[in-house]
Amino acid sequence: MDRWLAMKAHYLTPLFQPRSVVLVGASETAGSVGARVFRNLLDSGFKGVLYGVNRRHDTVFGQTVYRTMADVPLDEIDLAVIATSARTLPELVRECGERGVKTMLVLSRDFVAVDTTNRALLEEAVALARQFGVRMLGPNLLGLMRPASGLIAANYQGAVKAGNLALVAQSSSVASAILDWAEAHEVGFSTVVSMGASADVNFGEVLDYLSQDNQTRGILLYLEDVGEARGFLSAIRAAARQKPVVCLKVGKDPVDSQRALRTHSHQLLGSDAAFDAALRRAGVLRVPTMVHMSIAIRMLAANYRARGRRLAVISNGYGAGRMAVDRARELSVELPKLDAGTIARLDAELPAIGSHDNPVDILGDAPPERFVAAADACLADPNVDGVLVILTPQAGTDHLVTAEKMIELNQRHDKLLMLVWLGDKRIALSRELLDRAHMAYFFSPEHAIEAFASLAAWTYLQELSLQTPGPLASRSEPDIARARAVVQQALHAGRRLLTTSESLALLDAFHIPHPPTLPAATPGEAVAAAARIGLPVAIKIDADDLIHKSDVDGVVLNLTTLEQVADAAAAMLATARDRLDPAKLRGLVVQKMHGKRHGRELMLGLARDPVFGPTVAFGAGGLMAEIFEDVAATLPPLNDMIATSLIRRTKVAKALGPFRGHPAVDIDAVRALLLRVSEMACELPEVVEFDLNPVVVDEHGAVAVDASIIVAPLPADFRRYSHMAIHPYPSHLQTHGKLKDGSECVFRPIRPEDAEELQRFVREDLSEESRFNRFMSALKQLPPSLLVRFTQLDYAREMAVVAAVGSGSEERMAGVARYMANPDAASCEFAISIADRWQGMGLGSQLMMALFDAARDAGLSTIEGDILASNTPMLGLMKKLGFDIRPHPDDVSLKWVVKAL
Repeated sequence: MDRWLAMKAHYLTPLFQPRSVVLVGASETAGSVGARVFRNLLDSGFKGVLYGVNRRHDTVFGQTVYRTMADVPLDEIDLAVIATSARTLPELVRECGERGVKTMLVLSRDFVAVDTTNRALLEEAVALARQFGVRMLGPNLLGLMRPASGLIAANYQGAVKAGNLALVAQSSSVASAILDWAEAHEVGFSTVVSMGASADVNFGEVLDYLSQDNQTRGILLYLEDVGEARGFLSAIRAAARQKPVVCLKVGKDPVDSQRALRTHSHQLLGSDAAFDAALRRAGVLRVPTMVHMSIAIRMLAANYRARGRRLAVISNGYGAGRMAVDRARELSVELPKLDAGTIARLDAELPAIGSHDNPVDILGDAPPERFVAAADACLADPNVDGVLVILTPQAGTDHLVTAEKMIELNQRHDKLLMLVWLGDKRIALSRELLDRAHMAYFFSPEHAIEAFASLAAWTYLQELSLQTPGPLASRSEPDIARARAVVQQALHAGRRLLTTSESLALLDAFHIPHPPTLPAATPGEAVAAAARIGLPVAIKIDADDLIHKSDVDGVVLNLTTLEQVADAAAAMLATARDRLDPAKLRGLVVQKMHGKRHGRELMLGLARDPVFGPTVAFGAGGLMAEIFEDVAATLPPLNDMIATSLIRRTKVAKALGPFRGHPAVDIDAVRALLLRVSEMACELPEVVEFDLNPVVVDEHGAVAVDASIIVAPLPADFRRYSHMAIHPYPSHLQTHGKLKDGSECVFRPIRPEDAEELQRFVREDLSEESRFNRFMSALKQLPPSLLVRFTQLDYAREMAVVAAVGSGSEERMAGVARYMANPDAASCEFAISIADRWQGMGLGSQLMMALFDAARDAGLSTIEGDILASNTPMLGLMKKLGFDIRPHPDDVSLKWVVKAL
């Protein structure tokens, strides 16, 4: 691990890798938490120093215990485990703080949220912990386990096997159930953390640690709620970019049923939709049930991977094959047509009867050789990402030999091979063999398909998580100043719902096409407006605080004569005067009919989730939008790939292709509209709800027929993009410079696609001395995990500014400076490296100035870092830039440099 990153994680190391543990409340009392935890620590062979503290006993389980923390004969105490009641916690925190304890694990279970006394005790304990610099995990939790080191500091009675998966759960009971399942299936864990009340150490910090933990290869999450979205999403994205993360979340919130000032987008999107969208953007696989989580656990533990969603199914039983096919179709797993060469090969090697396309039927009496021939051919097929082989024990089959040959075949291919041996007693030996060989085998076709769908989804989500769109779609920039002026005008007038004319002004500012529309106060003005824009037209009521015009019969379509316009306008105004507050009635709007004979009605919009901020919605539109509830959501910002993914997740997507004489719609126009909605979400944070419903799209383009926009004033402490859970690519930070030799240089935030160039920069453009000065090790190139970590950033809490020379395919990285925000959210720590050939050219100063600007833009006030005392040129640069150079508090070979921003 990069030493710089290691310093970021070190403050939780005493919690997860303690060299010394003291249990406060050690006891022999049957059934007590203290007794169970002390017994666990003694029996698990904890690889460290263990002591107990008990006010009333001298020995527990034959071990000497002490009366107070001060009596414990240790110079340093990494972890204190508290197994006493809530009322003792504040004094124990003070005692631990004065003793120099680094971290505390509070197992006390009697902190009840509604109990004001206990809540006050907890607040006092947290304040004391922060005063003494002690980090505290808990209370109300199962505990913390690191099986490989024997740290079983938990109120748990079962056995926990060491492994490579980390389990982080907000529920002690669910954590216990998962551990019980894992014991039965011999699944091991690197770490088990029950979060409890998370009074101090939070979910994000635990994920940050586990993402850098060498013992952890996959992370399993059980969530019931999310606290602060930006921190949670920042940590979970960072973790998911380095290792697989699977999440089970309960507590799906019902959709808000309140109709007043609520757009279709808001009514159709509950907070669970926003949470699901957040996980998708983070690259996290969400599973719906414990059964699905157990399947995901097993697949992750064995490191199985699928390249895509295309699966070939092979079976010696028609019914078993159909089970797989039916489940595949339910989960949108693609069953591709096999390549012509594959079919020819199967024709030559399999009996003439039976299907030789996907699914492949090799007949009930298939010997092992027939299974191998079919599987080998399908694994080699370029149209296939994985193969599922289903064996039903029949006359002529040899399940054990077939299993042996599948193991051999698996070693010759790098695609995923999945096996289902149906039955039980007759094929038990095969299952034992497949288990020992760590094959991907399952007890039913349905479970195998579900596992493949999960793996394929995870693979796609990794690609999705690499997307780092900017706030603007880079087509024609919106007129943000004009849009903001319209919004401020409405807010100044005390209105939250924009009028029709104001909504259309916003659409124009963001280049969203809509039909020609004119206002009309009387039937006569409506006739004049219709004559001006041309028939046929629609007329609509225009009133303050009215979102759904059809609720008051406020929409009439396809008026083809001026007489019809006059009559409809008069009737609509009369109805509106009876049903609406006259003070809010503005009149009518007359709108040209869209004229799209092959048009499909869609809905695009924004809703503001209280946790995750703006959420982009897409789905079926028109009056039936809320009936069918066909809507998908994602978090902005969007790009073409994210927009395409959003469209494909809806049922209405199938109607956008050609069918029954209707040509395919202009899908690029739909994507363009979604990008415009995303731009509005990013750059106009005053917009809290926004509906384009319906949007009518055909082969010639898309047009927004109606718009509803709700706005709200910004808080006084608002910072750019602080309303968003995912920080857009900060393109506004890009600047240009010139070096001493006249070379042009671009300074810009790093992007995921810079990974290959960054690796080349480290390997080829930095000398051994430069690499050592930067990484403080003999590293020659970046390991894959660190390369991901350095290029796939969460710009809300970290930044890397690249200095690039050249352009296009000739662009080369000449230097890179980065910072990571500290836990205090006010300061950051930096690192910088300059290619040897560009040193002495004035690059370092300009690069650091660009980093300063980025840090100020993020609201940081101090930048600091450590530099080798022998790195004289870098110390000279720091002095020139105004840093205060100090002795390093922990290492005489380093200097600590600090600068106020």
